[in-house]
Amino acid sequence: MLTFIKNESKSNGELQQARVISLFSLVGMSMTFVMGVISLFNSNNVLTITLFVSSIIYCLAYIVLKKYNKLNLSSFIIIYSLYILMFYLVFTGGVEQTGPLWIFIVAPVSVYVLGLSYGLVNLLFFLSIIAIIMFSPIEMPQYATYSTEFKVRLILSFLTTTFLSALYEYSRMLSYNSALKLGKKYQQLALSDPLTTLANRRNALTILQQEKSRISRNNEPLSVLLCDLDHFKMVNDKYGHNCGDMVLTELSQVFKQSVRQQDCVARWGGEEFLFILPQTSAEQASVIAEKIRTNVHHHKVYFLKHEISLTISIGISQLTDDQNIDELINNADRYLYQAKKNGRNQVYPQQTTSIDL
Repeated sequence: MLTFIKNESKSNGELQQARVISLFSLVGMSMTFVMGVISLFNSNNVLTITLFVSSIIYCLAYIVLKKYNKLNLSSFIIIYSLYILMFYLVFTGGVEQTGPLWIFIVAPVSVYVLGLSYGLVNLLFFLSIIAIIMFSPIEMPQYATYSTEFKVRLILSFLTTTFLSALYEYSRMLSYNSALKLGKKYQQLALSDPLTTLANRRNALTILQQEKSRISRNNEPLSVLLCDLDHFKMVNDKYGHNCGDMVLTELSQVFKQSVRQQDCVARWGGEEFLFILPQTSAEQASVIAEKIRTNVHHHKVYFLKHEISLTISIGISQLTDDQNIDELINNADRYLYQAKKNGRNQVYPQQTTSIDL
């Protein structure tokens, strides 16, 4: 269940990032196309071609994301095509030497799309190339020249924007992780018993429904054990409810250590516990139940120098094709009552065959 929560949280984060990437690719495609049209009317052929190619690339990134669901590839296309476009605008000056002004969009996009650490590394690479282009002493065709004051102020402004973008992304990550942890905590509280930390009744019913759907497809057995502590009221009356809570907490650990990894132990209510045993027949469940009963019988609880011995009664029920979950539980409850009626500290129904698990 915890794995499911983590995967779901991760999927939500990727979905949010995919939406941002999708929006950015659409905005980038639209803006470069419009600017390309304007450049076309201004008879700047090289810039027109560059902008139209950029628009096509952003369109490609959008298709890669939406049609093929390739988030990482789409992000790669967007970021590095943006870098190349910025290099071109700085190198040529764009329209009226305003090309370098567009580099300020690079910082926030990089740290968001690539993450804080990787984004800063890429921004360092980006700024290094920009500095080489702007401060290069070599004169080439279409190479724009800028005053030293403009170049220094541009780089300082870009560093400031990078710092603010990194600070914002760091704060956003902290807030997101904090909300994620809080959400996981509340989900865990909603699915677990606060005293024993076992699955609670609602969680157990959800797992049972999932297992029922799975076995209906795979034709596998499913059994449950309904367990009740014998004479638990006497423990509370004699030693107090603090002792009773301690007994439930300790026995929950005994229960977890007595079952397999794929099994689920839930506090069904009060001193009743439900064991969900996937891929387990009634005969196999009987072996597990006897192991649990024996472990509890041999376990001693120590409270204020008192040694407390405990026993449990267990009812076993295997799901049949014509049963629903309520009927499965009611059947186990009926067998639990029979185990108590027969003298407690036993499993019912008892199987005559021995099954190795």
